Amino acid sequence: MDSASLAALASIHPQQNLHTVFVYGSLMADEVLRILLKRTPQSSDAVLNGYQRSSVKGRVYPAIIPVTSKKVSGKIISGIKDSEMYLLDAYEDFEYKRITVEVSLMDSLEKLLVYAYVWGNEKDPDLYGDWDFEDWKRDHLEAYIEMVKEFMEEYEHSGP
Repeated sequence: MDSASLAALASIHPQQNLHTVFVYGSLMADEVLRILLKRTPQSSDAVLNGYQRSSVKGRVYPAIIPVTSKKVSGKIISGIKDSEMYLLDAYEDFEYKRITVEVSLMDSLEKLLVYAYVWGNEKDPDLYGDWDFEDWKRDHLEAYIEMVKEFMEEYEHSGP
């Protein structure tokens, strides 16, 4: 394709802002991302220092809150479009707030500023213990996928 054709294409499809998000719970599962985003974004293993991942009473997904001496392992997903960020905001709901955090990539120890969804109430009495991704996949992934499909049906009918 020549440069004139590329320029014409770019004016039809202006470049979107692309975002990077640290995920540490259900969004680490490619199966969940494929339902939500209709694709599997590029990802890398990462660590978030100064936070703790906890189980939430009555829920199968975790929350993170700031705790100086702790760290959370997860991954970053990159190339997330604005429209996908709005979808993730809706998916994470009002109990989480999206903030910018610094993570370290596991393979290079490079540090990046990325978005993460942090539990809004640091003193929530419903937060307890630890949350394990492998246990969650084994015990809850299948049923969770159905819940995510229902969320997407509702989201697509109601719009962002």
